[in-house]
Amino acid sequence: MAKANTNAQSVSPEVVAEAMKIARGTQQPGQTKEQTKLIAKGIEKGIAEYKKQQKAKARAADKARKQARRAKARDAEEAEEVAMEASSPASSGRVAWALLVLSWAGFAAYLLLS
Repeated sequence: MAKANTNAQSVSPEVVAEAMKIARGTQQPGQTKEQTKLIAKGIEKGIAEYKKQQKAKARAADKARKQARRAKARDAEEAEEVAMEASSPASSGRVAWALLVLSWAGFAAYLLLS
């Protein structure tokens, strides 16, 4: 009996009521109340098991969705890093050449003015 009470506590009252409704709906002529209650208990267990499975599926789907999001973010970061690396040498090379030309022009102007 104690086992039945712990099982009843883990199942919500709505599930118990729904299981009893289903059990009464499928009740056969000459079936006792005790048999109907046993059928309702079986239905409760089935509903509880179904809910556990659905929660597990939802957790797995959520985990997969999070992993996909992380992978996408990681790919975006890597693409951004590659883009930065690709653009950095070209722009820094231009800046270096511009500074070299500017410094030689300044040196030539200094020599001409002095």
